[in-house]
Amino acid sequence: MLEQRSGLSIKLKETESTCGVECERMKKRRDMEKVKNAEDTINLENDDPWWWLMQKGIKAVFLCISIFALFVRVAIGLHPYSGANTPPKFGDYEAQRHWMEITLNLPVKDWYRNSSVNDLSYWGLDYPPLTAYQSYIHGVFLKTFDPESVALFTSRGYESYLGKLLMRWTVLSSDALIFFPAVLYFVLVYRTMRSGMSGKSDVAWHIAVILLNPCLILIDHGHFQYNCISLGLTIAAVAAALSQRDLVASVLYCLALNHKQMSAYFAPAFFSYLFGKCLRNKNPLFEVSKLGLMVVGTFAIVWWPYLHSKDDALDVLSRLAPFERGIYEDYVANFWCTSSVIVKWKKLCTTQSLRIFSLAVTLLTCLPSMVQQVLAPSSKGFLYGLLNSSFSFYLFSYQVHEKSILLPLLPLSLLALEEPSSLLWLTHFAMFSMFPLVRRDKLVLAYIALYALFVLLYFAPGGPGGRCNGSKTLGHSQKTKKGTEFISSIAFHPLVLGFLCLCSLILHVVYVTMHPPVRYPFLFEALIMLLCFSQFVLFTVHFNSKQWMFSKHLESKDKQKKLI
Repeated sequence: MLEQRSGLSIKLKETESTCGVECERMKKRRDMEKVKNAEDTINLENDDPWWWLMQKGIKAVFLCISIFALFVRVAIGLHPYSGANTPPKFGDYEAQRHWMEITLNLPVKDWYRNSSVNDLSYWGLDYPPLTAYQSYIHGVFLKTFDPESVALFTSRGYESYLGKLLMRWTVLSSDALIFFPAVLYFVLVYRTMRSGMSGKSDVAWHIAVILLNPCLILIDHGHFQYNCISLGLTIAAVAAALSQRDLVASVLYCLALNHKQMSAYFAPAFFSYLFGKCLRNKNPLFEVSKLGLMVVGTFAIVWWPYLHSKDDALDVLSRLAPFERGIYEDYVANFWCTSSVIVKWKKLCTTQSLRIFSLAVTLLTCLPSMVQQVLAPSSKGFLYGLLNSSFSFYLFSYQVHEKSILLPLLPLSLLALEEPSSLLWLTHFAMFSMFPLVRRDKLVLAYIALYALFVLLYFAPGGPGGRCNGSKTLGHSQKTKKGTEFISSIAFHPLVLGFLCLCSLILHVVYVTMHPPVRYPFLFEALIMLLCFSQFVLFTVHFNSKQWMFSKHLESKDKQKKLI
């Protein structure tokens, strides 16, 4: 017995000593981890400007980036604009100024009606009533400081220094009052939705990528338009939908649609997502009715001055669908323009048949994305749905402008943390597709500067392109690409990337320095559109496939939860 007790005591002592050694090892490991974490934090502070900014809080970060983004916009505003010093019709700058002139000096019912005081052939209003109301407000602002700039008849082609300054300020104020707050709203909602999946530096980078979108800045503050209003309202609508405020989302999206009819590019995604959510409620009919009432009510308020007469309403509608202009304008990287090199659509088909055919093709290409969202609505699926429906409209709908590429770029920038490589690549080709327009407006220098700024932003330390070892965000996004590996391998193969970059660089130089053959005066534009169109089609297939693969990923997760 004594021998057993002594043996047990010896074992206990050995165990205690072993535990002591293990405890010491554990303490050393913890101390080493603390030291390592401290070193990583110091390195992160030194190498990652986004991380440093985020320590001040998301609102402070947003304010800093917003101020910088406004300075960039001001700098671009110093360059020429569409139609500068080119009478008799000038360009989009004159169109926006003329709308201020018309809305300020004529009764509401005469804004869309052709008359002796409103010649619709000279930049007649061709956007919905909310654009007209915006023009009126801006016209009041211009009249306060420079009455001659909006005087009826005598202000046509008015290009004084003060007038141009005031016009630029109207775009800046629209950005600051609508687009910027909408981006902040979205980022706050998106950050909550992705809690634990993205670092602080990702949030700052995401804000910068959206606010410093080179295409939007170039068109609004260079060429001169107010896309920031409709796109800002759309972003706010998306944020409201993601935060389960479906009624607010409906109102905001209807406002976007009533500012620019091109916002209809997003209609299939909004409809399918909200309808799919309604079907999952206990009383789907009641939910659909609520959404319907909000839509009808919003349209009724915006259109109220024109609802008292059928003729007044038809006058507005006829201006919103100018089918006589043809299936496309200028050179745009969509199906109709690119294929017209071989098939002369405008000569082969009537306007009526082209309208029906383009509508059918657009709806058919939207259908897979819509079906997916009706069957399995989800926040991420909704964002991909916006991307897919807008690309379908851009590629196949009737009357597409080169500036319409801004619409697919919007949801892509919202998905920047999911699709960083796609964002860089498609932004490159979106800018390239607008290059003929940019050169015509003498904005090549602004084009180069914005492109360089975007690339620097993308590859900045802490951003997706600046990380050496990747990130959780990128890793997560790659896991969802298993079903689209084939398309990704083609699109992002080094040889393919190098070849396409070389082609675009050569075409840039050739377009600026050389004249096309006399027999083929639009040869260079056709080559640019063909190159850009090929990339847009490839990525449309890729994003549609990814949306469906993501749906299957969610279904497998649900099955696993049920088994557990």
